[in-house]
Amino acid sequence: MLRRDLFGISIHALSMGQAVEHLLCRVREAEFSCRYVVTPNVDHAVLLQSHGGLRDAYRDAELVLADGHPLVWVSRLLGRPLPERVAGSDLVPSLFSAIPPNESLRIFLLGAAPGVAQRAAENISRQWTNVQTVGIDSPPIGFEKNPAENERILAQIALAKPDVLILGLGAPKQECWIHQHRDRVIAKTALCVGATIDFLAGEKKRAPLWMQHSGLEWAYRMSSEPKRLAKRYAKDAWIFPQLVWQQWLNQRNPSRQASP
Repeated sequence: MLRRDLFGISIHALSMGQAVEHLLCRVREAEFSCRYVVTPNVDHAVLLQSHGGLRDAYRDAELVLADGHPLVWVSRLLGRPLPERVAGSDLVPSLFSAIPPNESLRIFLLGAAPGVAQRAAENISRQWTNVQTVGIDSPPIGFEKNPAENERILAQIALAKPDVLILGLGAPKQECWIHQHRDRVIAKTALCVGATIDFLAGEKKRAPLWMQHSGLEWAYRMSSEPKRLAKRYAKDAWIFPQLVWQQWLNQRNPSRQASP
């Protein structure tokens, strides 16, 4: 598959339809050999510059899909065009909708606050009757550092044997967790998709479509959660243009380029 290298991230140049088709092939396989998908946005691009664990997770991901209009716009500006935005919060429902009526999909929801994943499972069941939620878990804060808690979660997933593990733990926790445990996760694929479980539950609302399509979804999310997101977006707004400038310089003079 064609990839575009941007800011130390090797991103697959896939459309939403192509990404869904790839996942359909994966979940139709008989083998439960977990491979995982990450969906970088501007914040990920910034974080990856200083987070070795996230870089490792991205390096070993099966699919790296651009979740964010700025990445797509910049890829075209730099002459390394990506076809379109493939947001995790769109990828999951698109995959559900692509399952033919005569097939079924087994999913496990890992993440979100207590009770939220259950509401998401109920909404999924109503909207996609051939998608079955076979497990949910809302692990406590700091669980990733607790060996016993990780063993409990891995045992739950192994018992459920889902086709798709949907991770809503937030970045970089979800990417680092699946990378660390990928050889023991009994699922066919895992999707690192942030707040998607909250969206499916109706716990959080997505931006209006016109904001999503115009690249302003970040503004809607920041206005909804200013205390949590304002500082992050301010940092990204300062650092991301520097990454774009550095990428442009590196392309003009490849000898300048250094590993992140």
